[in-house]
Amino acid sequence: MIKKCLFPVAGYGTRFLPATKAMPKEILPILDKPLVQYGVEEAFAAGLTDIGFVTGRGKRAIEDHFDTSYELEHQIAGTGKEKMLEGIRELIEHCTFSYTRQVKMSGLGDAILAGRTVIGDEPFAVVLADDLCMGPDDGVLAQMVKLFKQFRCSIVAIEEVPQDETNKYGVISGEELSENLFRVTDMVEKPDPEDAPSNLAIIGRYILTPDIFDIIEQTPPGKNGEVQITDALLQQAKDGCVIAYKFKGRRFDCGSVQGFVEATNYCYENIYLKK
Repeated sequence: MIKKCLFPVAGYGTRFLPATKAMPKEILPILDKPLVQYGVEEAFAAGLTDIGFVTGRGKRAIEDHFDTSYELEHQIAGTGKEKMLEGIRELIEHCTFSYTRQVKMSGLGDAILAGRTVIGDEPFAVVLADDLCMGPDDGVLAQMVKLFKQFRCSIVAIEEVPQDETNKYGVISGEELSENLFRVTDMVEKPDPEDAPSNLAIIGRYILTPDIFDIIEQTPPGKNGEVQITDALLQQAKDGCVIAYKFKGRRFDCGSVQGFVEATNYCYENIYLKK
């Protein structure tokens, strides 16, 4: 069974400056909850209770969030506001949190490799908190965990994007196994629209087998001089098997202001107003 989930959270969040000058982008709130908490809740709902973070300088607020605040909790004890902490208390009670640092920003592949110390030799999930995913029933990770039990190989979540936006994503092509499943045969990081092998874009949900670490170590820098997880996954697909899954649900790119606003409006209408 998969129990571990890795969150690469070392990025600078430059698209949200100046808000992210002194505040991690992952702590930016969607309504009354930090963005990263949605991701941890999705992992927890999928049965993943060992949560690892690859952090960087200025990310201490993430550690503080997933910890007890004795002064605050003393002040609101016995009041109606105490109920507002129930969600985060459940995560703190049932999950373990580990932290390591990515000293230099060298791409997602390098960030995942930095997480090897907290993952070990086990299959694991990766969540990019920028991508807020809302599933109709099961969350995206829960859907992928079920698939992993069947295929026992690395799995990436994909969705169709406009052809002129392929240069924002890793893009796959592959052999269609069923309506929403593909065996990956090609994978390109941020291709120009005319060079993209399809419009099936990888979003921030992965399940990876532990041999990916050795592959990343042998992967040279690619697009933008960074170690790209797409390059490592393509090698893994050539050597064995990587599955791409067109998930059920909706994704919001909260790394952009437009996506952040769309996510806020969606959560307000579909979660907050229905409480």
